[in-house]
Amino acid sequence: MKKLRKPVYACAPFHTLFLGPGRKEFHPKKPRPGIEHYIFEAGKGCLEQVPNPEALDEGVIGNFMAARFNNQGHLGAFLPAVHPSLRHKPCTRVEGACGSGGLAVATAVKAVLSGQADAVLVMGVEVQNTVKAVYGADILAGAGHFSRERKSGHAFFFPNLFSERAGAAYERYGMEYVRRGMAEWYALAVENARRNPNAQEHHNTNPDLRATGMTDPKRQKFLPHLTTYDCSKVTDGASAFVVASEEGLKKIGIDRKDTATFVSIAHAEGDITQDPEDLCRLDTTEAVAARALEAAGATPGEIGVLELHDCFTITGLLALEAIGFAEPGKGAQFVLDGNTRPDGSTPTNVTGGLVGFGHPTGATGVRQCADLVQQLTGKAGDCQVAISDSRPYGMFINMGGNDKTLVSAILTRAD
Repeated sequence: MKKLRKPVYACAPFHTLFLGPGRKEFHPKKPRPGIEHYIFEAGKGCLEQVPNPEALDEGVIGNFMAARFNNQGHLGAFLPAVHPSLRHKPCTRVEGACGSGGLAVATAVKAVLSGQADAVLVMGVEVQNTVKAVYGADILAGAGHFSRERKSGHAFFFPNLFSERAGAAYERYGMEYVRRGMAEWYALAVENARRNPNAQEHHNTNPDLRATGMTDPKRQKFLPHLTTYDCSKVTDGASAFVVASEEGLKKIGIDRKDTATFVSIAHAEGDITQDPEDLCRLDTTEAVAARALEAAGATPGEIGVLELHDCFTITGLLALEAIGFAEPGKGAQFVLDGNTRPDGSTPTNVTGGLVGFGHPTGATGVRQCADLVQQLTGKAGDCQVAISDSRPYGMFINMGGNDKTLVSAILTRAD
């Protein structure tokens, strides 16, 4: 992957509350905010931090399935309603399943690198608590190869794909060992979410998270190898921030000290028509992580804060192995040894990740990057971790489908 040809910065991050089951405000039978509410809240919350939003050149919005969850397509045309400066300027909606947000980030960075834009509003949004779970599973199955896989697939189609990955890991490495790693991942996700007031699991008061994480899948009778605690929840929410060149920062009135700098960005695509060659390996994640690290001239040991796409607890463990933090089969031990804790060697998903913060599919990649900006500028509040000179980088990996669309970026503090 090529090095960035000029400095690109990220600033003004903003998250809405991530709403869904688990939040006290959520009630399935009461009216809830629609997709326009989240677009406007995230966009305006971001731009209220920008002294001169009139200087924006473009807008990009990531979303997966609004046309089905909300009967609303054409999302790019909502961005001029966020701020009038975007009227008659390019505004684009991008899609790559759960990797839609990462694609939005990559699209904004490329616009700045090309010289066609100096300041871009980037946003991700999803509102999916609009249908019953079984119907939502059918919609989300569009992240796979629907015509080939859906008819013969499990009712909870996408969770079952990762249940199969978990089952393969149990068989190869031992069920008790792998489930202990997954349970620790779940517990840390909720503990981190408790420090994040916007997180879906913020109100979770379970006194024994690790025992809950060890619930027997067969006893719960949800999926063969996963429990509901291993899954990220259905979530409504949005995140936004601004991507800018050095000239763009001057135009919008943002000081460099309030920004993070992109060191590299990478995008890799798998073949959606093919099943994984090895259920215990995320090979497209391996490819995108290797490219991002190579372009940054960095090693896994220099990552000071990490955002992983833990749509399921098993995905978190396999992703650690794919990046190179642990050898194959050792991801669970890496977590059990405390490395991913906020005070560990590689603080990971410190605002809760997808399991704890929530997973509004099209928004997740934007949320991950925005969280890194807050960490690297020292504005992460109760979720802040120490960023040392020896581990100066933040890294995110956003996944679409069953390890098919991957975006990764590495950022650091602005000089």
